[in-house]
Amino acid sequence: MSSEVARDSLLTRIDSFIGDELREVEKIFYRELDSWHPYISDILRHATRFRGKRLRPILLLLSAKSTGGINDNHRVLAAVVEMIHSATLIHDDVLDEAKTRRHIVTVNSRWNTETSVLFGDYLFTHSFHLASSLESTLACRLIGRATNVICEGELSQIHERGNCDLSEECYFKIIDRKTAELCAICCRLGAHYGQMDEGVVKSLADYGRSLGIAFQIADDVLDLVGNEHETGKSLGTDLKKKKMTLPLIRLLERCSEQDTARIRDLLARPDDETWPQLAHYLDQSDAIEYSQLRAGEYAADAARHLDKLPDSTAKQLLEDIVHFVTQRSF
Repeated sequence: MSSEVARDSLLTRIDSFIGDELREVEKIFYRELDSWHPYISDILRHATRFRGKRLRPILLLLSAKSTGGINDNHRVLAAVVEMIHSATLIHDDVLDEAKTRRHIVTVNSRWNTETSVLFGDYLFTHSFHLASSLESTLACRLIGRATNVICEGELSQIHERGNCDLSEECYFKIIDRKTAELCAICCRLGAHYGQMDEGVVKSLADYGRSLGIAFQIADDVLDLVGNEHETGKSLGTDLKKKKMTLPLIRLLERCSEQDTARIRDLLARPDDETWPQLAHYLDQSDAIEYSQLRAGEYAADAARHLDKLPDSTAKQLLEDIVHFVTQRSF
């Protein structure tokens, strides 16, 4: 079964299980972001075309389902995390100067940088406004802390651009913050607002964190060896922005001293000719296989954190998501 067929099969099963809830989340999402100004409405219609498969709301709702059931708090929070994720995508496209996402031109490409930055901010502010509608302020505090951590991770990554001496340890700290944090908070909120005990809440948050790390490693591999038609977004942006991802870190760790000098030179001045030359070195190394192995380790760790949950359709779907992200990103 191809990765695309496997993805569609998984998404079909998810839709059969929580599709009605996801559609309620969509209504909340659009109701909160509705604007009187046609310019903003046009940007919203465009931006939501490349939101992807709503992995973060799915994680929140499945975590809720696996620990009891979905309530109104979960539906609101699922819309909140989708706004936050959408905002990070729009800001990421500005930082990466990406032209397409999911086969659609990015906001910065269709309009301009100013519009992208402000619309990302628009999504962030509305997410907190919506979260504040809950009776408890806990969600606002947890989401606020998570967005702080995400921004910290993004800033750290910018600081480390071009640093060919970046360690694996530092790489994992960065992706834990910029990607895994939001997945973790989705699962935490799903369990907490299902009134589960702290042990179960922590297990699901740990599941989300390990899943997010596996997801990001797989995404970093795709940026180097993926198919742009299949992924639907601009690839090679990590190279162009001099981001040191796990495959590149591994490559530099394992190659000869002579090759190291040449690879560092390629990474320092990336252009259209960089990738074919770099591909030669990647093909001669275990960098891609090693990165896939590490993604698999984090995926296995994520699955282990589900052991505390009783068997259910929700748990099975959470396990299936784990298996899928190491093969193909959502």
